[in-house]
Amino acid sequence: MITSTINMQDMRYLNLFSKITRINTRYCLRYNDTIIFCVPKNLVMKAIGRDGENLRRLGEMLGKKVRIIPTPRGIYDAKGFIQTLVKPVTFKDLEVKGDEVILTAGNMQNKATLMGRGKKRLLEMEKIVKDFFGKEFRII
Repeated sequence: MITSTINMQDMRYLNLFSKITRINTRYCLRYNDTIIFCVPKNLVMKAIGRDGENLRRLGEMLGKKVRIIPTPRGIYDAKGFIQTLVKPVTFKDLEVKGDEVILTAGNMQNKATLMGRGKKRLLEMEKIVKDFFGKEFRII
């Protein structure tokens, strides 16, 4: 699954996450100026905490938006995983063809939002898809 190396900043985020939630994970992503932690599906609610308490504490301590989402279990979870990442932006379809994950944006506004200024979000998503699924990512 994830093949990239973890930098020191990510290690600090993961250690803080573990200390606050009492859940160990090795998945810390950055997308759209948000820090995203991936945990097994059955632990998502525990990680968020009662009334979002853990999520709030993490956000305050890090000074950034924080999200906790379920870890994908393979390429068949790619569509749901990417939908969760890009929320509230929607897209028309996502398909896996060979070594590529192709996202159909639907309209130009969605495509522009998914790509971001200077293609920042596109580059972040390309890295995430490459790390989790070992595939290239395209938006059409």
